[in-house]
Amino acid sequence: MAKFYLPFFLLLLLVLEGVAVDFLPNSLVTGRWMIAAHWVLLYLVLISIFYDLENTYVSVLYAIVFGLMIDIVYTSVLGVYMFIYPLVVYGIHGLKKLLHTNFLVALVLSALAVALADTGIYIVYSFIGLTELPWQDYFYIRLIPTLLANVLFLLLIYPLTKPKLVKWSTERFNTSGKL
Repeated sequence: MAKFYLPFFLLLLLVLEGVAVDFLPNSLVTGRWMIAAHWVLLYLVLISIFYDLENTYVSVLYAIVFGLMIDIVYTSVLGVYMFIYPLVVYGIHGLKKLLHTNFLVALVLSALAVALADTGIYIVYSFIGLTELPWQDYFYIRLIPTLLANVLFLLLIYPLTKPKLVKWSTERFNTSGKL
């Protein structure tokens, strides 16, 4: 059943990312800070940590599909998110193999994923000329607020998603007694 729930929740988060700015106070939105919601990426990281086994890459496949969907729906350049998200999720999947899966590791890996993805997107966009924000301004105006906002979102969804992802992983990949 999880194979239906995972894409459903990812699609829901994809839609909610577009209206995330409407949930923020006006002082944050109209101020100097630029906040990007990477909710799909956070859920992909949680899938990678708590759902995927060492030799399964469901999260990377979903990262490709939903990265392309983000490109189609929210950006003017196809392929940036479709390239960055799977690359970051694959890296997190590799790091997960080296660390014990607990809340602190999930928090650090999620923050690392958001930082890498947002910085990668900034580098690609600045290379092709879609943004002209200097690095120092990007760091203080965009990266730090984006990291903080996404970590807050992770703190909200972590207790709700971790038990379900572990349960669904056990149901899907447990092969004892099944042919």
